[in-house]
Amino acid sequence: MANLKSIKKRIVSVKSTRQITKAMKMVSAAKLRRAQDNVVAARPYASKLHEVMERLAQSQESDPHPLMVRRETSPRALVLLVTSDRGLCGGFNANISKAVERFIRERGEAYSEVTVATIGRKGYDFLKNRQKMAKNYVGIISKPTYQAAALVAGEIIDGFLAEEYDDVFLFYNAFRSVMSQDITCEQLLPISPPAASEEASESSIEYIYEPTKSDLLGELLPKSIEVAVFKAMLESVASEHGARMTAMDSASNNATEMIGKLTLIYNRARQAAITTELTEIISGAESIKG
Repeated sequence: MANLKSIKKRIVSVKSTRQITKAMKMVSAAKLRRAQDNVVAARPYASKLHEVMERLAQSQESDPHPLMVRRETSPRALVLLVTSDRGLCGGFNANISKAVERFIRERGEAYSEVTVATIGRKGYDFLKNRQKMAKNYVGIISKPTYQAAALVAGEIIDGFLAEEYDDVFLFYNAFRSVMSQDITCEQLLPISPPAASEEASESSIEYIYEPTKSDLLGELLPKSIEVAVFKAMLESVASEHGARMTAMDSASNNATEMIGKLTLIYNRARQAAITTELTEIISGAESIKG
């Protein structure tokens, strides 16, 4: 009978867990719609800003902007990793943290020092005892704002200009669908626009800039870093909710399957207990008759 009680108690526990996972899935589904709309709204602006900045950089005739200067002597790198503050979203945080580890292992020989800055607690918890950490930004990823992204970007730009590091890489999960998030690596600094092709040069439109190209670059280059960080935060939040929806749906299905198996075990144990009791009663009755 004690075995029956333990099985029944476990069934009740799994049912309670299933209620929690279903609720978390519904909450993430509601938040995902808003996060997805924010990502879709941010992508065109980021793309057009990057296009304008590249056109300006390609046509610049004077000395390159400080954010475009590449330093080769004993270079140091900073990796900015965007994860979440909360777990229960499958391999969302672990996969991208491991990708950063692989990146440092493969590319680390090219740098005299590689440090990691994280946005989100989970990435910091994963890497704090494995890599040299620069800073952890906590409490800004759950509700990302442009002001928070600008603060992070400003500190990165200041460090680059002060030559604390010479290359800056950004890692985040790009949102593709509820079931799919792509681990993305972008080089934030130094900014190096691609060389214009001959066809593009022949068909390019000549623009008149006011104020000068250098002044515009001075405004747009820091702005492009801020937008890139903000977009990465929005993409990561949408990816997090998608990953949590998938993980909680899988957990709910597993709980339902476990409840079915435990119920079957409970019924069999109960049937066996009843059969044993009947056998004992019949045996007792037969002994009395004898």
